[in-house]
Amino acid sequence: MDKRRRKQTKTSNCSSEEVSSIEWEFINMTEQEEDLIYRMHKLVGHRWGLIAGRIAGRKAEEIERFWLMRHGEVFASRRKQLKKSSS
Repeated sequence: MDKRRRKQTKTSNCSSEEVSSIEWEFINMTEQEEDLIYRMHKLVGHRWGLIAGRIAGRKAEEIERFWLMRHGEVFASRRKQLKKSSS
């Protein structure tokens, strides 16, 4: 029974994170940080902790959120809005 409860808890946490992810604020990265993230991602994939270890002051969660916002379809409309407002 304990295993079932753990699995249910994990799924409920994931779904709440997915819902709240729409409310994330965009993370601003310098060009050097973005370049390093792209290069490291090619080498190590989705190992956000390893990538964050190469960038001073950044956490794995920030790197992953940055990546998802840049490459996720959910945030495509928000990216377009930001580009229009900054132009």
